[in-house]
Amino acid sequence: MAKYLRVTYAKSSIGNLERHKETIRSLGFRKLGQTLEIPDTPPLRGMVQSVIHLVRVEEFEKNDAPMGAEVPSVGGRS
Repeated sequence: MAKYLRVTYAKSSIGNLERHKETIRSLGFRKLGQTLEIPDTPPLRGMVQSVIHLVRVEEFEKNDAPMGAEVPSVGGRS
């Protein structure tokens, strides 16, 4: 199981330092309220820590499905 961070862009970066705005963009955020699931690595954790006043963070573990595993279909089709 791999560790991940669920990061939600909670507060606007307007009025903050330009480097904070660039960090938000570098993390992949495009809209306020957007949630991303990113790997928990030291560089990404440092980026999140630098803009912690703008985001909400949750840690979780993601189970990777084994190769060849079927994904359940949506809508009743097989």
